[in-house]
Amino acid sequence: MPAPAPAPAPKCDPNYGGCVPIASDVDCAGGSGNGPAYVRGPIPVIGNDIYGLDHDKDGTACE
Repeated sequence: MPAPAPAPAPKCDPNYGGCVPIASDVDCAGGSGNGPAYVRGPIPVIGNDIYGLDHDKDGTACE
C-alpha cells in the first residue's frame, strides 16, 4: 500500500514571521476580532501589517 501524500503546506503571508495564513481577515486568537482566521503570538511583523495585528506598532503582533 503506498504511503499517503503529505498535507500541503499552509500558505503563509510574507509580511509576518512564523506562519500567518493568507485569508480575507486574520485576527489574534483570544481577542475581539471576528476572523475567519486566527493566530497566536507573539509574531514578528517583517513587512506591512496588512491585518492590523500589531496594535501598538512595536513590530510584534498578537502580544
